[in-house]
Amino acid sequence: MHSVLNYLARHQARFVEELCDYVRFRSVSAQPQHAGDMKACAAWLVRHCRSIGLTAEVRQTPGHPIVIAKTPRLPTRRKRRHFLIYGHYDVQPPEPFELWKTPPFQPTRRGASLFGRGASDNKGQNFAHLKAIEAYLRTQTELPCDLTCIIEGEEEVGSSSLAGFLQQHRAELKCDAVIVSDTGIPGPKYPALTCSLRGIAAFELTLHGPSRDLHSGMFGGSVENPAMALCRLLGKVHDDKGRIRIPHFHDGIARLTKYERRQLARVPFNRRAYRKFLGVPQLHGEAGFTPEEQRSARPTFEINGLTSGYQGAGSKTIVPAWARAKITTRLVPGQQPRQVVRAVKAFLKKHCPGTVRMELKAGHGAEAYAVSPTSAAAQAALRALREAFGHEPVLLREGGSIPIVNQFKKILGADTLLLGLALPDDNAHSPNEKFDLGIFAKGQRLSALLWRELAK
Repeated sequence: MHSVLNYLARHQARFVEELCDYVRFRSVSAQPQHAGDMKACAAWLVRHCRSIGLTAEVRQTPGHPIVIAKTPRLPTRRKRRHFLIYGHYDVQPPEPFELWKTPPFQPTRRGASLFGRGASDNKGQNFAHLKAIEAYLRTQTELPCDLTCIIEGEEEVGSSSLAGFLQQHRAELKCDAVIVSDTGIPGPKYPALTCSLRGIAAFELTLHGPSRDLHSGMFGGSVENPAMALCRLLGKVHDDKGRIRIPHFHDGIARLTKYERRQLARVPFNRRAYRKFLGVPQLHGEAGFTPEEQRSARPTFEINGLTSGYQGAGSKTIVPAWARAKITTRLVPGQQPRQVVRAVKAFLKKHCPGTVRMELKAGHGAEAYAVSPTSAAAQAALRALREAFGHEPVLLREGGSIPIVNQFKKILGADTLLLGLALPDDNAHSPNEKFDLGIFAKGQRLSALLWRELAK
């Protein structure tokens, strides 16, 4: 292990340059014009994996390709443990370009951080695992377990091809656990194991009014304005204390235990700094819960977008023909997406006025995910975190969703260890995304130590 860790320390400068090469690919899965960039990035990954001693290949899917890379399998009669490392090479669209201080696909080092789209989410995080594997192979240090890396190109658009791929290659990918570094840590002194992810259920709500936009002077006052009706309807969802009023929405939710609340309370939090970071005059959330609990351990009903009527320059005096809202609900362990969809539909239908016609389309959904922090694998991860970072790790609940972790459980029967490396100010999904290079180095140490601990 000493030679592995020394190798990692000696080669950090090269690792950063290689990460820059990775970040330069405009691998935006959501935009069709970047299909060629997606293929080129997958091909680069395969070449890089082969160069460090892995067997690697591109696997085609109905969507963007998946990269599979494996450590050399040693001849042995003893059954070796097998772990799957998951990551994604696709990135979020970089727009708006004018808010970037440096071009999003021109990786730039400023201070201790590397700026560029995908540097943190998720190229830097999955690359840390590849560098740890390289250290084992280049120093001829025997890995204590077999590893398979699966790096996909559709995470940012819903991983639509991955579940089918897992089903098709279930025997090949059967493993003892899955390791995912695609979440975050509160700070360099607070390495974290994420034990829970929120699920999601998405909707598109449209209220239809008149058959066409109407002159507001000639017809206004005699016909329902669907934009006003939509605002009134959505205003009924929350009560004055921020709690969702939809009957049966909260069915199945388990109360936070005292232990869980103590763990969440260990995460450093400064209300004033948090408010300033978000750029809001005041914080707001469900009464009776801390901001950390609100954003990670409680369900939400969020309006993601509102559209109706004229949006151009100047004014256009109309009663719009329709109004639309894009909505997502974040779900916590115990909630069932189908039940939530039914509850939301029933509530909106009950409160929708008869003066408009309601249309509700359900979108993508996924259950919340939870893993026991007392399991052998979780305890191994906590030991590796402690040694790699030199600080006592914390247990987190994450507010976001990674739907594929549920598929790993259902299809492969494997729990997922969520060992994120992103800092809160890494600006994932925002302009000026960055990755802390000190965390990049510690992530490599974490990965190297993790295999020893998991194989015990």
